[in-house]
Amino acid sequence: MEHRTARLTVLIDPRKKQLFEAICAEQDLNPSQVIRKLIRQYILDHSGSRDLPDWLTGGAAKTEDKPPS
Repeated sequence: MEHRTARLTVLIDPRKKQLFEAICAEQDLNPSQVIRKLIRQYILDHSGSRDLPDWLTGGAAKTEDKPPS
């Protein structure tokens, strides 16, 4: 599990931000939760042959061992 945090600043179109926040709220999620999930999935999908830590993968098989989504 991740214990420390670091700030990531992203500049986006205000209209996209407003729509994103509205959709997050409809799903009872805050934008940070969604962004963390997206980043985690991006790392898993694009890590190539890198060894990933268990705290990131949850002990799951590497991406290439998973069936395509």
